[in-house]
Amino acid sequence: MRDLAGKWSVVPDWRVAAIDTRHLAVRTVTGLHQLTVSGDLAAWSRKSKLKGEGVGAFGHAKGSRYAVRLARDRLLAVSDAALKVPRGWNAEGFGVTEVGAGLHVFEIEGAADDLLARGTTLDPEKGSASAALLLAGVGAVVYRHEDRTRVHVDRALAPYLWKWMETAAGHIAGA
Repeated sequence: MRDLAGKWSVVPDWRVAAIDTRHLAVRTVTGLHQLTVSGDLAAWSRKSKLKGEGVGAFGHAKGSRYAVRLARDRLLAVSDAALKVPRGWNAEGFGVTEVGAGLHVFEIEGAADDLLARGTTLDPEKGSASAALLLAGVGAVVYRHEDRTRVHVDRALAPYLWKWMETAAGHIAGA
């Protein structure tokens, strides 16, 4: 029987994996609680005490608890500590699903726009109402948090995106 494991990217040790160039640094963020919320986002906002609209692509999120817009009636809630909102369908008109470690989170410092411009057609200066976009051919959620850029991607696709970022970082002028 053929060994197909060689077709897959090797998963880096995310605890220590780093891309460091003169103008760019990429690392993994761990310990975040992630929830997807669908439905009545105003009701979610009242219940969770988080702003219901969420930031869009290349928008600026601040603090340890915030929301990122995925679609008209869907967002990703991100927090350093667990949010105390019941999972599943809520009678107020919204559903909450625990994402947990299903989404891998990268944090980019430095020339993030130069890196991301190689993988998406969206202009980082203009952004979009939704932070969900295609990056290097895979679905990702991209926004700014404090003075860095965060990218959430399905965990199974994280090794691929990591390899892509390593390659793209090497092509950035002055890297």
